[in-house]
Amino acid sequence: MKFPKSLSNKLDTRKENNSLRTLTVSQNLIDFASNDYLGFSKNECIFDKVHQFLLENKIKQNGATGSRLLTGNHLLFHETESFISKFHESESALLFNSGYDANVGFFNAVPQRNDIILYDELCHASIRDGIQLSLAKSFKFQHNNLADLETLLLKFKFTDNQVYIVTESVFSMDGDSPDLVSLSQLAEKYNALLVVDEAHALGVLGEKGEGLVQKLKLQDKVFARIMTFGKGLGCHGSVILASSQLREYLINFCRSFIYTTALSPHSVATILVSYQELKLSYDTIQKLKENSNYFDEYCSDIIDYQSNDSSIKSIVISGNNSVKAAAHTLQNHGFDVKPILSPTVQEGHERLRFCLHSYNSKKEIKEVLELLKNFNK
Repeated sequence: MKFPKSLSNKLDTRKENNSLRTLTVSQNLIDFASNDYLGFSKNECIFDKVHQFLLENKIKQNGATGSRLLTGNHLLFHETESFISKFHESESALLFNSGYDANVGFFNAVPQRNDIILYDELCHASIRDGIQLSLAKSFKFQHNNLADLETLLLKFKFTDNQVYIVTESVFSMDGDSPDLVSLSQLAEKYNALLVVDEAHALGVLGEKGEGLVQKLKLQDKVFARIMTFGKGLGCHGSVILASSQLREYLINFCRSFIYTTALSPHSVATILVSYQELKLSYDTIQKLKENSNYFDEYCSDIIDYQSNDSSIKSIVISGNNSVKAAAHTLQNHGFDVKPILSPTVQEGHERLRFCLHSYNSKKEIKEVLELLKNFNK
């Protein structure tokens, strides 16, 4: 069948730039690549508890059978959302099928025509895609630059339309965080509504993995929080934490919620059991933090490196060819470390992205960094 020339040209350009994406199968290397920060995705205890929960509650249903507004709103949704809202000290919670669905749906539905969205330039693609679907006007501010943000806020100080400030508590490429306290103060000063994506903070930041917003006790200062479960929680789906009124609004106007088949009972049970396990996982969370600190300390001694409090560590190696070669070297020695290429990141800022886990050993961290040091000589 004929393939459009315009599409073929785009694939050829990717190949020429050595940036063509392909699907690969895991080779059982030492994991420094997955988002499974606490090892929950392979946790046998969680797996067994989910199975037992479904048996005890006589839930023998493979699929949801429809959207939540039709036939898919099984009772387990309400139990899980209630548990999550209490865990996160939020007035309400609304489950979505994925973090992408939550962000696209939220930004498509909530900001109205001529409202103003001010978003960090490094916000995730799902946020930017949602903003593109919105009728609101949008402007990006320099990454974690509050002075640049305030310049924009001053510009729209006397607008009659609502202003939204959008950021992430942990950015997925560098693992860095904004000054959320100052950000919330700016939002309050200019009567803006703050929206925070906490995808990479859940299970990682805070005493019980509750995220950065709660760690800083800012939950009452944030209009909406988006939590994603495919990372620290090791399963699938997401939740928007917000007021009961915003939850009601999303149920009525959020298209990615309304027009999709609901999560299966098994998926929702896995979310609930994973949250219950998170409450019991203090030692696991502390081990993750110890590994993060060890990586920072060891890495700072051997190469130029900017530390952070998250589980994501990035080491810039400019150029797609160079960073792919570095990744292949580490992979050939048994370590699964992924290269992040342009155009995913800005050209010249290609990097190796290390994801740390509670189950990584200090020996593994030391060995992979020593290999990297030798590669850079």
